[in-house]
Order: sequence, then C-alpha cells, then structure tokens
Amino acid sequence: MRIALHTKVRADRIEEYEAAHREVPAELTAAIRAAGATSWTIWRSGTDLFHVIDCADYAALLAELEQLPVNIAWQARMDELLDVAHDYSADGAGAGLPVAWEL
Repeated sequence: MRIALHTKVRADRIEEYEAAHREVPAELTAAIRAAGATSWTIWRSGTDLFHVIDCADYAALLAELEQLPVNIAWQARMDELLDVAHDYSADGAGAGLPVAWEL
C-alpha cells in the first residue's frame, strides 16, 4: 500500500530539519524497514512536507513504531522542528491524504 501524508516544518527550523534528515539514525531506518516500510520519501515545498510511504500495512507500521525508543527519541527531536507532526497514534493511521488522481 502507498500512503501520502502532509506535515509542516517551522519556517525558522527548515535548515535544522533538513540537517536532521541527512543523519537519520541507522537504528531508526532499520526499525522502519522491520515494521514493513519498503520506501519513505519526503518532499518539501516551503514549509509543507509531503511524505509517500510504501508499506504492507500502514496501521501496523505505526503500531510497531509508536512505542519504540528510537522512534520516540526521533519524534521528540522532530517535535522541536515541526508545526504539524506525523501522528503515530492509532488515529494517525487514517491521516493519509486521499488520492485525487492516479496514472
């Protein structure tokens, strides 16, 4: 399945956000893959961030990552940089953007 998300980085923290993503901990990327993600891409337009995640089951991915210490630490770091964060709760599984058109 493919999920698209929209989050927002704080205008005064863009450089820090991009720097953080150049140094995503290997333990976190391994955990994301182990939770079922085969790819995760983030695009930025101004302060808007658009994520596309390919995974077998997005709700299961969130459930597996939500309480994982490496993800909790990463999300705490992101909370300092984001105006709208990625929701790892059970409600977050329904937060994907609806498909408007696909080729």
